[in-house]
Amino acid sequence: MSNLQMIEAAAERLKGHVRRTPLLSSPFLDEIAGRRVFVKPECLQHTGSFKFRGGWSALSALEPEVRARGVIAFSSGNHAQGVAAAARGHGVAAVIIMPEDAPKLKIANTRALGAEVVLYDRATGDRDAIGKQLSEERGLTLIKPFDEPQVIAGQGTAGLEIAEQAAEEGITQADVLVCCGGGGLTSGVALALEGHAPGLRARPVEPEGFDDVKRSLSSGAIQRNDRLSGSLCDAIITPQPGDITFPIMQRLCGPGLAVTEEEALRAMVLAWMRLKIVLEPGGAVALAAALFRGDEVEGDTVIALASGGNVDAEIFAKALETYAV
Repeated sequence: MSNLQMIEAAAERLKGHVRRTPLLSSPFLDEIAGRRVFVKPECLQHTGSFKFRGGWSALSALEPEVRARGVIAFSSGNHAQGVAAAARGHGVAAVIIMPEDAPKLKIANTRALGAEVVLYDRATGDRDAIGKQLSEERGLTLIKPFDEPQVIAGQGTAGLEIAEQAAEEGITQADVLVCCGGGGLTSGVALALEGHAPGLRARPVEPEGFDDVKRSLSSGAIQRNDRLSGSLCDAIITPQPGDITFPIMQRLCGPGLAVTEEEALRAMVLAWMRLKIVLEPGGAVALAAALFRGDEVEGDTVIALASGGNVDAEIFAKALETYAV
């Protein structure tokens, strides 16, 4: 089970390898939200998302002889790139199982990082079965995308940074909105905040129609999504919360939030216009909630974690064409 000590140990292993991303702000965004908005742009992290943190944490925690045999992961793209980059940094092989409909940029980047990419049909294929077979055949260690203690610990290092940066800004009370799929980032951030900034409360944000974490927190039991494809927010679409992540979120997080695809695209455009950062739809949902769901957020300050920026050019261009002013 992940805990604060594991997150702090991961932070030590990540030193010199991970970027300490800043906290950004803009008076234009504050005006839209009706409160102070701070954005932590993990789109500026290595590989364009927070997933590098968990990838490096998990690989660096393996015994050297186990790590040398190589690793395997399944991902729609950001975890894929994070693990591929971490594997390359450790000089070991990586096999990444990706859905055929993953953004082309993410597939291309994962291959460019040296990983072997195995594609499957998200609607009919079983990535767990594929991963199990390949890991057994080749002696590879599976690095799960979110329900893995060392991955959660790595993602939690973003929460340690938020705690430090909030203190520097004099923020003692705030909702910290986190783009949420299976809950690895959200639960890691929640654990870090509990230990270092107890006045900050993590809250998961998801796309409408794929809000399994929000529904799970509301009902008190794990809920599944009815479908696993058909959203621009592909980066954060998972079947259900993790068995490890959900109890952490249930104990520490505030209520979940859900935003529309339109709101996510508008947030992407505003992030580009006002903060000069590029976000993907799934990486923009937390900022979208901060800007457009203010009646569901508490306090005079909100922190939104922008989780990734690996967006295909045509989607970004369409967002700019539709929502730029």
